[in-house]
Amino acid sequence: MSKRVVIITAQNFQDEEVIYPFYRLQEIEGCIVDLATPGGQTLTGKYGVPARANVSAENLNADDYDMVVIPGGFEAPDRLRIIKEVTEFVAQMDAKGKIISSICHGPWVMISAKIVKGRTLTSYIAVKDDLENAGAIYVSDQAVVVDRNFITSAHYRDNGPWMRETIKVLLSK
Repeated sequence: MSKRVVIITAQNFQDEEVIYPFYRLQEIEGCIVDLATPGGQTLTGKYGVPARANVSAENLNADDYDMVVIPGGFEAPDRLRIIKEVTEFVAQMDAKGKIISSICHGPWVMISAKIVKGRTLTSYIAVKDDLENAGAIYVSDQAVVVDRNFITSAHYRDNGPWMRETIKVLLSK
């Protein structure tokens, strides 16, 4: 079974939310994991971990992927959500029913892609009002929330349950 996944991030990402899924997803037999950043640049996380991109975030095509992972760190998703090509890609992934797995502040990108209305999600508490204002149903007391093709989690302390559920959903499709 072959699966293609892209992790999209930007400068000052939350290190644990990029590195952990990057390596966990590579453990899946036949899974190809791309790392996309603005301009395809090598960037660093909040704690100095490098993200060596092999794809430009501006050149993603929803037909090429089974899943997109949108990590947090409050600065990285805020940088991504203003890139039109990124929000269009995320909206196309949703329109095709493909998996969108996001954690922490990552749902900001989903909000800017205008795909959260009527959907149930969780995120870091600081994103709660933004999700609700965009029409989402916010859940605060679960480590992982799954709503059809969306998998969301609130904090890197939930990386284990988030990735277990993400991998389960990916392998079921």
